[in-house]
This record gives sequence, C-alpha cells and structure tokens, in this order.
Amino acid sequence: MDWKLEGSARKTDSRVLQEQEVILEDTGEDSISESFQLLQIDVECEHLEGDTLPTGSAMWCSLSRLAGQIRRLYGSNKKADRPFWIYLTGFTTDSHLYEECLRMNDGFSSYLLDITEEDCFSLFPLETLVYLTPDSEHALEDVDLNKVYILGGLVDESIQKKVTFQKAQEHSVKTARLPIQEYMVRCQNRKNYHSEILAINQVFDILSAYFETQNWPEALKKGVSSRKGYVLQNSVE
Repeated sequence: MDWKLEGSARKTDSRVLQEQEVILEDTGEDSISESFQLLQIDVECEHLEGDTLPTGSAMWCSLSRLAGQIRRLYGSNKKADRPFWIYLTGFTTDSHLYEECLRMNDGFSSYLLDITEEDCFSLFPLETLVYLTPDSEHALEDVDLNKVYILGGLVDESIQKKVTFQKAQEHSVKTARLPIQEYMVRCQNRKNYHSEILAINQVFDILSAYFETQNWPEALKKGVSSRKGYVLQNSVE
C-alpha cells in the first residue's frame, strides 16, 4: 500500500488529489480549500494478498496495527491547519486490510480520501514521485508542492529490509529519508536501541508539522520519540 503526498497551493490548482503514509478523515470542505499536500500510502508493500498471506494471529496483529496507524494519521490530518489529500493505492475493497479498517475505524467507508487498486507508479508521472524510505542516501530538505510523496504501508520492522527502497529503485523513482541524522543524535538507552523506522502516522505527523512550521527540529519532535533512541542535537548537554 502506498501513501502519497502531493503538493498544491490551492485545491482548485491541484492536478491530482491523493495518499501512507493513508487515511485522513473528512476535514470539511472549507478546511481543505486553502492548501494541502498529497499523501499516498502504498499498500502493495505489505504483500497481504492471495495465497501469500500469513495466517493466524500474526497476520491480524499486523493488519490491526496498520489499520490503527491509518486511523491516527487520518485524525491528525483532520486537525491540521494545512491538511493533506490522501490516496491509498494498491488497496482493494475485498482485502483483509480493508475489512480490518472497517472494523477498527468508525466511519472508514466515508473517509475523505481516495482508494484505488492501481499502484502509485501508474497513477502519477514517475518524475513527480518521491518515495520516503529510511534507506535512502538523500535527506528530505523541503516539501515540494509539485511532488507526490509516498509512504510504504509496512508494519513489521523485522521483515524484508529495504523493501520500499528496492521498490523505488525498480521503477527509477527518487527516494528521500527524513533528516533525522542531520538534526538528531543517538541517545543512550538500556537496550542500546536506535531506529529511524517510523510508523506511517509518525512520518505523517513530521511532514505535516514541517509543512506548517518550515522547521525540521520542531517537526521531528512531533514524530520521533526518545524510545527510538534519538534526541534533538540541542537537547544534548
């Protein structure tokens, strides 16, 4: 599943409205008329379809987590002064994930977003796409209103490393990572744990905060908790 973000100064000027990280609830017509970004969540990265699906509690735990992230992302977008338009791509209404979203998220079927079975690489010109992945060599410096930003809908951090990065490379799509390394430093913790892998709602909160403040340290505080093993540089004595 891909979440895409595309930028536009005004709703009437946008060539497309779309997604990832995913799912934003109705913000009201007036609230989305001024400005928004396009966010797309790539559901296909979950590989939760057909006979390839895992079975049992592990599958439903992963589905529930992703559905919960979608709910939180949508809720954050409703509250944003400059909300994004969301696309869920590679998302079918007969999938287990869709069923879980309906079960966990009240009013999901009336969320103000677009759902499509098409993948993000077919919907938009490839040169407009930016796949957000922690494996990219390039730090995201700004949010370009003419780009579509994609969040891969992955839940389990332990499976198939670099799957979103490799998917972007296969389609010759640009990649970027959040500038965690540029503005944050590792902090000591009991488990010596440090990770730049974030849930789609956390990535969204960072993008949304940056879009409003144009301040990366302020934005990163919104989505990167100390539990990830990182703190802002100026917070270290």
